[in-house]
Amino acid sequence: MTTSIHLSSSFLFIQSSVRRYNSISSVNNLQKRTVLSLSSALTSQGDKHMTPLEGNGNDPNSAFDFKSYMIRKAEFVSAALNVSVPLSKPLTIQEAMRYSLLAGGKRVRPLLCIAACELVGGDEATAMSAACAVEMIHTSSLVHDDLPCMDNADLRRGKLTNHKVFGEDMAVLAGDALFALAFEHMTALSSALVVSPKRKVRAVIELAKAIGTKGLVAGQVIDLCSEGLDPDDVGLERLEFIHLHKTAALLEAAVVVGAILGGGTEEEIEKLRKYARCIGLLFQVVDDILDVTKSTDELGKSAGNDVIAGKLTYPRLIGLEKSRELAQKLSKEAEEQLIGFDPNKAVPLVALASYIAGRHN
Repeated sequence: MTTSIHLSSSFLFIQSSVRRYNSISSVNNLQKRTVLSLSSALTSQGDKHMTPLEGNGNDPNSAFDFKSYMIRKAEFVSAALNVSVPLSKPLTIQEAMRYSLLAGGKRVRPLLCIAACELVGGDEATAMSAACAVEMIHTSSLVHDDLPCMDNADLRRGKLTNHKVFGEDMAVLAGDALFALAFEHMTALSSALVVSPKRKVRAVIELAKAIGTKGLVAGQVIDLCSEGLDPDDVGLERLEFIHLHKTAALLEAAVVVGAILGGGTEEEIEKLRKYARCIGLLFQVVDDILDVTKSTDELGKSAGNDVIAGKLTYPRLIGLEKSRELAQKLSKEAEEQLIGFDPNKAVPLVALASYIAGRHN
């Protein structure tokens, strides 16, 4: 009940700032698609992720329903994202932004931001604007990654990629606009929250570093420069650099920003940073595995693109079985970083690590 009250208050603040704009008629369908997409993805995980997870801590009989948690949080995030990009002129760019931002997805990054904030004593309302900002940046990177000059992908989240619908020029601009909106959204809305200016600035810096030449962009550059290289001439160090920067950096930022805004201590923030690096690398290892073991229909995006492009991947470098062993190792290391936190509050992050390790799309 407390969560709903906090969320409602943050939504009222968001809605009051965008009430002057018209809403899009397909909002409800988009939100339903997000929930249905997430529910389907979780169902495909099997019983391991469908049954409640046993809670620890003061109440040994408590249970945590991971499926319900993810669906509920994804609904909240999607609703906040919906009002963050209202329809205004020029309409085409707004529609292009909304097309990719509200296309569905599991909302893993914003969920991590919220869960980390709550773990250190914050609440959902405190993390929501930053969680939305992280998802905007993630979506921006996907729109650009899918372009013909990059990965040249036709499908994303089971739909045509942005440039296939709106054209390459509009896709570039939509990605740029989402990137800029992320920081505007994060700073404008966080000004209404009881968070110290020092923590707000630190959170913004953390997010900016994660996506520039010290983070996501660096990983993308080395990834592109590594296409077609002989695996025998490339070590794991290069591959790990790509994934730690291209994928893990934004996941790390999501967690760390949540912890900063939630009032976490330096020790708590650093433990959560290590947790996030593990699951960030884990996410990409699993992604590499899925690219060679699942079909396009199962993934909701073009399968085998990495092989076609000659990209460096874990299965290509160390083989499929060792890649799976590495995924399990990273999942365990991530969970170890959560030792010492309130076990009940840590359950969502433990479950997320397990979910990422076992995801099927």
